[in-house]
Amino acid sequence: MNKKISIYQLLPRLFGNNKKKPIINGDIHENGCGEFDDITEKALKEIKNLGVTHIWYTGILRHATTTNYQGLPAQDSCIVKGKAGSPYAITDYYDVMPDLAVEVDKRMQEFDNLLNRTRKQGLKSIIDFIPNHVSRDYKSLKKPKKTPDLASGDDSSKHFDNQNNFYYLPNESLKLNFCKNQKYEEFPAKVSGNDCFHPQPNINDWYETIKLNYGVNVQDNHSKHFSPTPNTWFRMLEILQFWTQKGVDGFRCDMVEMVPVEFWEWIIPQIKEINPEIIFIGEVYQAHLYKSYIKQGKFDYLYDKVGLYDQLKGIIRQEKPASSISDIWKSLNGLDNYMLRFLENHDEQRIPDTNFAGVAKKAIPAMLLSASMNQGPIMTYFGQELGENNTAQSGFSGNDGRTTIFDYWTIPSIQRWRGKTAYSGNALFTQEKKLRNEYRKILNYCLKSVNISQGNFYDLMWANNNNNQFFHNYIYAYLRCYQGNATLFILNFNEKSFEQKIIIPDHAFQFCNKKTNYLKDISFINTFTHEEIRLNYTKVISDGLEVSIPSYGYVIFEF
Repeated sequence: MNKKISIYQLLPRLFGNNKKKPIINGDIHENGCGEFDDITEKALKEIKNLGVTHIWYTGILRHATTTNYQGLPAQDSCIVKGKAGSPYAITDYYDVMPDLAVEVDKRMQEFDNLLNRTRKQGLKSIIDFIPNHVSRDYKSLKKPKKTPDLASGDDSSKHFDNQNNFYYLPNESLKLNFCKNQKYEEFPAKVSGNDCFHPQPNINDWYETIKLNYGVNVQDNHSKHFSPTPNTWFRMLEILQFWTQKGVDGFRCDMVEMVPVEFWEWIIPQIKEINPEIIFIGEVYQAHLYKSYIKQGKFDYLYDKVGLYDQLKGIIRQEKPASSISDIWKSLNGLDNYMLRFLENHDEQRIPDTNFAGVAKKAIPAMLLSASMNQGPIMTYFGQELGENNTAQSGFSGNDGRTTIFDYWTIPSIQRWRGKTAYSGNALFTQEKKLRNEYRKILNYCLKSVNISQGNFYDLMWANNNNNQFFHNYIYAYLRCYQGNATLFILNFNEKSFEQKIIIPDHAFQFCNKKTNYLKDISFINTFTHEEIRLNYTKVISDGLEVSIPSYGYVIFEF
């Protein structure tokens, strides 16, 4: 039986940090850092009770940082973003961050213990796989002995060779003109991670990373050279095999559209031979590529950022009508169930920030829609369920509405939820408790509903186009149906409550496998209050069901 997936993304570096007053640009000693051990069995139990099946542990792999450890020297600050560094500038694919360990020499064992604790609570673990680029200072210290290191066999005199791991700029030195005290030397210069094919990347480029070569000659009209199989493909296979055999349950794959789909078609089936249940989630922002990365590339799920997320953000900000949601599922051409839905993640602005909604409760109907519209996964970003809004200047990250991933910093709402160590939530503000209870209600309902996890989706907006008592700008209504059972969702994206009539056409009943020839009365049972509304079938399809929908709220009926 298919089960709904609910993912909770958290950065251990921030999640367990108890520092109350961090300073801007503070180092690890000044601002502190969370550790693997902070994610206790109690914490995991409470996360599961929120309505979560998988945890995406972000920032696990060892990446470039300005923090120095014995045997693990810091990188030049010119090639590190922030004091802590970007989790996406990997320095060793086979190692974990020493920042996150109580005992640095035992850091991998401490991560293994976290995997075991997670599994013990009935949860599954997802980590990042960053295939497109690595830190400029990449050097694996923990790779298996017989495994070649990246670029160890490269011919750096060539701009491109399908057996090279990197792209080179022969006879050129790397110059970071925005950094006054560059000590790091790179000759010949290597192409930066965002396809910056010159030796002087600027501050807005992915200057801290080197682009990996998958056999595509980017400067020669993206010509493909896949025979013989590019060396990078084998290096990445070894890395994914390593983490799969360690017991990771899934990979969130960074910027997969910058890696050829043929590579994914080649590698994902090989990893699924080790663990058929492992999941691959791809970060893709070009909707026209969805079909190829799902059907050919074999991804289980893709980000739905440029579709539903962007649409919902516009609706919450009252820049778009609620009825425009219909355009999104139509544009997916049947790929809806492959989409990972979310309202926050590390790349996006926090909901309560003025750049987004301004108030956390405005997103409640959007969260329900994201979780219930299709069979695909729903994701919650840690602190989202508490209305976290600590997005002020922290260091490298500006005041842009996001929680920093580059700095040693704190999450005040998570600190209040955790208390000293108990994760009791007793110290949460009243509004934080209310919001978390709402998220828990929504997520657990969506996990348990077979109509959501296995059913089909039916948009009711077309049937209400001529309904003068339907507020198309603010109300969105739809059905989820499975084996003759149906659930009606009515969402209100406005601060006002509405008395709303919803017409459910005869076609919808047929779609839900209802034998309309025998229908007389329809009994609508409110999912949470259990109140019943009984109406004649003919009245429902002609005049509609009249309901009261609260401000920034919803009603759900089983019928």
